[in-house]
Amino acid sequence: MRKLLTFSALLMVLDQITKLAVKGFDLFGIRYQGMQLYESRQVLGDFLRWTFVENPGMAFGLNFGMPVILGTFSIGAAVFLIYLLKRTESSGNTGLRIALAMILGGAVGNLIDRVFYGVFYGYAPLFYGKVVDFVDINIPDISIFGTELHRFYIFNIADAAVSVGVVLLLIFYPSRKAAPAHGGGEPPVDGNRAVASVGTEEGIPPVATPGPLPDDGEPAPLAADAQASTSGDEL
Repeated sequence: MRKLLTFSALLMVLDQITKLAVKGFDLFGIRYQGMQLYESRQVLGDFLRWTFVENPGMAFGLNFGMPVILGTFSIGAAVFLIYLLKRTESSGNTGLRIALAMILGGAVGNLIDRVFYGVFYGYAPLFYGKVVDFVDINIPDISIFGTELHRFYIFNIADAAVSVGVVLLLIFYPSRKAAPAHGGGEPPVDGNRAVASVGTEEGIPPVATPGPLPDDGEPAPLAADAQASTSGDEL
């Protein structure tokens, strides 16, 4: 579990370093200017740009309001993800645990923005900070529910970690286990014994069943017939 938590922490640190590089900072006498809001710089031509935007909501610029509730929910989600990592420690499902670690790292990365950036940069109280987004990718023009999309939603490292983690979670989430084969759990049920048992419990005489075939091919006498024959000989 320690390695996966370290992995989550590294994702969170990488996310914060890139955001500080985009937004800039003034800390311990070190001042870095960063980019201006809405400034865009080409990285791989028009396909990939760094475009500095901020949003108070969720991943990919989605905003549903209620920042305090969203921040509190994010804290609860992070705690729950740590619990899941602990619970799946002995599962042997490495893919599932890596997925949880990626979602945890991304969630904490954006949580820091929401909770602390407003105070750190002096523009809002706790839980009212804005998430820094900057990865701007060109895509073919598409229309989604009447909305024209010429470029993909601007996102950050934390968003990417959460998205990849969710995909991995769908791939490695364990399916329902198949019924155990005979030899483990309850032994196989013998049909003849089951019929006899049911008949006895309900007050019905057990049904006699034929025995195995002898060497001459003729069926062995029924247990009830054999008993009747023995009684007749005695009389």
